[in-house]
Amino acid sequence: MKKKITDIVTIILGALIFALDVNLFVIPNDFGEGGVTGVTIILYYLFQWSPGLVNFIFNSILLVVGYKFLDKQTTIYTIIAVVFNSLFLYLTEGWSIASHDLMLNAVFGGVFAGVGIGPIIKVGGTTAGSTILARLMNKYLDWNVSYALLFFDLIVVFASLFIIGVQSLMFTIVMLFVGTKVMDFIIEGLNPRKAVMIVSKEQNQIAEQVNVLMERGVTVLHGHGFYTKLPQEILYIVINKQEISQLKKIVKAIDTNAFITIHDVRDVFGEGFMELSK
Repeated sequence: MKKKITDIVTIILGALIFALDVNLFVIPNDFGEGGVTGVTIILYYLFQWSPGLVNFIFNSILLVVGYKFLDKQTTIYTIIAVVFNSLFLYLTEGWSIASHDLMLNAVFGGVFAGVGIGPIIKVGGTTAGSTILARLMNKYLDWNVSYALLFFDLIVVFASLFIIGVQSLMFTIVMLFVGTKVMDFIIEGLNPRKAVMIVSKEQNQIAEQVNVLMERGVTVLHGHGFYTKLPQEILYIVINKQEISQLKKIVKAIDTNAFITIHDVRDVFGEGFMELSK
């Protein structure tokens, strides 16, 4: 229950921040947006229709159509996000800040969007809109959800070109880029690591040096070469980005013919890293 209350408070705060993004940075500077929010902004520019009301109506329709593609908790969280985002869009309508620097406003617009939407998605909610459309495309046309989401957002953004003009469109793209990066930073976590896989005939020496010099654990995976059919042990190590250089030096000193792959790891939980409870 405590976690659910925390999640709901997070969603409400995220909805407020995203509404401020629209009313403080997007609309005053004639920027566009992606998804349903972008459509509401276009309609505001054309007819002065209330973004809060239009946002609520459109997202409610999409929720009715696509609720079956969301689990119960996600549906509840999405309803909360839509209701409060629409409410805050209405309550903060007409708010402004004393800034006329378009690039600065685009950057901060992206930051506000990422900080607003990121936590909502992280706790298991959605902002409805194009997210539901993307799920429908995935079910009936087998589209990748991420690409479908990008597809719908880009349609709306480029459709706004005829309303906001080329310059505002370019600033909008900058804003969306910043927002995506901030959102990824929030959703994927603050604990980035590197996972390294090493194939070498000297795996025992490499593993020993990693244990002794770097004080890192090493997992040994058993495999075999497809062509040679010979058994092969593969070392799997998770380290900080700053430790990559030291690991490369260790491997190079032992086996210059070693095969190394390095992968991005967003979150690592367990001994030596972050506790799973966090």
